[in-house]
Amino acid sequence: MIDEFAKGTLHGRLRRDRKALLWKLDGLSEYDARRPLTVTGTNLLGLVKHMAGVEARYFGEVFDRPSPEPLPRWQDHDGSDLWATADETRAQIIQSYRRTWEHSDATIDELALDAPGHVPWWPEPYLNTNLFAILVHVLGETNRHAGHADILREGVDGRTGMRPEHETPIDEDARTAYCAKIEQAARSAASGSAGRTRSPRRGGLELG
Repeated sequence: MIDEFAKGTLHGRLRRDRKALLWKLDGLSEYDARRPLTVTGTNLLGLVKHMAGVEARYFGEVFDRPSPEPLPRWQDHDGSDLWATADETRAQIIQSYRRTWEHSDATIDELALDAPGHVPWWPEPYLNTNLFAILVHVLGETNRHAGHADILREGVDGRTGMRPEHETPIDEDARTAYCAKIEQAARSAASGSAGRTRSPRRGGLELG
């Protein structure tokens, strides 16, 4: 009973976070969906493409259930899974992610939590693992990148929320006042910290 409860809980959270990640593309132009939004090139459509590959490998190759989606050898990873080329459409990437969900869900449904798996790109002594560990790992990856997508989307047009039903209209005045409050607290803390120096003679703190 506990195994089925654990599997159902983890699987349910994975399904929820997949949808949250996809939702962050909703309503964006082709440019905003693809353009680099950090100094390291992180972009919204690239996060979706990356997670499609992650699931295909972890719920496919790891359990000797190869994904039907085309994948390069893991040894040849070059970062190309983190961004969309001009020839790749948004629809193609989203459809690939959804097809990968189906394959992953079949693996999760058909295997027991203690089903053995092998991850050749993990170091010793972690190469040999099981479905429970992989579920936790992929859920963590999905949740992490969904969080990245939250911040990226907020930076593009200010939209926030974990799921469509939790989104509220943007109140610019309220946001400005809230940020001003946090800014004032940060400045006050910095000012107070700068006013204290350590005495080299007594090793204590002196007020400036």
